[in-house]
Amino acid sequence: MNRKTTVSLLLSIAISALALYLAFRNVPLKDLTAYLAAINVWWIIPAVAVVLISFALRALRWKIILASTQKIAFWPTYHPMMIGFMINCILPGRIGEVARPVILKKKEGVPFTAGLATVATERVFDAGLLIAFFAVVLAFVDIDPQVSIPFGQYTLNRDTLMAIGSGMFRLCLVGIAGILVISIGTTQNLLIALIERLPGWLFFLKERQRAWVRNKVCALFISIIHNFADGFAMVKSPVKLAAVTGLSVVIWVLSAVSYYVMALGCPGLELTFIELSAAMIIICFFIALPSVPGFWGIWEAGGVFAMALFGVPAREAAGFTLANHAVQMFPIIIAGMYSAVLTGVKIRQFAGTRLEISNDAT
Repeated sequence: MNRKTTVSLLLSIAISALALYLAFRNVPLKDLTAYLAAINVWWIIPAVAVVLISFALRALRWKIILASTQKIAFWPTYHPMMIGFMINCILPGRIGEVARPVILKKKEGVPFTAGLATVATERVFDAGLLIAFFAVVLAFVDIDPQVSIPFGQYTLNRDTLMAIGSGMFRLCLVGIAGILVISIGTTQNLLIALIERLPGWLFFLKERQRAWVRNKVCALFISIIHNFADGFAMVKSPVKLAAVTGLSVVIWVLSAVSYYVMALGCPGLELTFIELSAAMIIICFFIALPSVPGFWGIWEAGGVFAMALFGVPAREAAGFTLANHAVQMFPIIIAGMYSAVLTGVKIRQFAGTRLEISNDAT
């Protein structure tokens, strides 16, 4: 492990420790450990099983999206995806999103930008479904504007939640607009035509320099547009669009089921499926804020805030959120490590975030 990676790891541990302190500073450690010891561990098994099933469906969804670019079998899709999610859990910067298309290019020859476009498409579907579910939840759950939890530089309250939801909605709209612009033939051809004309506008350059711009810069951007268009091509197929939408709904419902199953083993929690679904959505919104690898601390703060909306005491809220976070994270880390071993991917190459992507990767 090089010095930069070591420093980054130690810094992440320190930030995580601080984040957890801020989230749990009002809960005595003795009470928290007593609650964790009282959890019925047998409920962890089905909760983990549901988590793993949901990620298998995520791989199937990605496989369908990738089919518009290149048909790939399930396991060659599953392993890069799990490695990417695992990297997000242990390394800063959420570089697992970039690692997935990098691994896919090395193992399956899918152009990097095409793979990256499919990951972006996934994120648009996830954000869109979360926003839709949030709207449904708001119809059943009244968020008390008086509930507020200070967390470092943030104040987690109804206004923060609505602001994050609004930001995700705008980001989703931008993502959809970008996909449409790149995928529609007319706009795609217009962009390419503008890029092709760029050397002619650089009249102040010598012909040799304009040729370099044409052959290097313009050709690169045109290649990127084509590859992104290939990655987004799924939106042109109503059947694939319906399949991916249906899978996205099932994936998020299963995620809520894993929360509900875990709650069955936690004493003092008598929340309905809708209420736990609301807690999951709120946590997902809060972990969109800048945070450490694995979202430690901000996840717990969001969970304690979500539980407070339903009158759950601080000890029970903190204990459930911490235990559930571990149930959601550690199976993914273990599965991702196993996939890395099977595929021969070395995680340390991503530690410095210096992903060397040559022109042919685009």
